[in-house]
Amino acid sequence: MNIDLAYVNETSFEDNYEDDFNLVLKTALETLGITDDIEMSVILVDDEKIHEINRDYRHIDRSTDVISFALEDNEQYYVEGMPRELGDIFISIDHAKAQAQEYGHSLRREMCFLFCHGCLHLLGYDHMKKEEEEVMFGLQKEILGKLNITRE
Repeated sequence: MNIDLAYVNETSFEDNYEDDFNLVLKTALETLGITDDIEMSVILVDDEKIHEINRDYRHIDRSTDVISFALEDNEQYYVEGMPRELGDIFISIDHAKAQAQEYGHSLRREMCFLFCHGCLHLLGYDHMKKEEEEVMFGLQKEILGKLNITRE
C-alpha cells in the first residue's frame, strides 16, 4: 500500500499535521482492510474560505469544521492498476481551534479527529442515520485510539 497525501495549508497557521494525518490515514486503511494505493489531499483553510465552499457546493450558508469531496461516488473513477484517488478534505483551522477549546482537548487531537472523519467520508461512510453514525463514530474512536490520540 502506497499513500500519497497532498498536504496544503492555505492559512497563516504554522503548525504542521502532515505526519499525524499520514498516520491516521494509514491506520484507517489498515483498520478497514484496504490495501490499495491511495491518493488524496487535505487543505487547511480559514472559516471564511470553508463558508464559501459550504455555500457554493453544499448550499449551506455558514462555516463548518470539515468538508469532504469524494471522487469515488461511483465506479467510473476507479481504474484497475492505478491508485485510488479518494478526493479532498477541507479543514477549517478556525473551527478546529474553537472546538478543541470547547471540548477541552488539544488542537492536535481535534485536527486528527476532523481528518479521520473526513477520510471515512471519502471511503464511503456517513452518519445520516443512527446506525450509520454508530458505525462511523465507532471507527473514528477505534482508529484514533490505536494511535493514542484521545480526548485529553
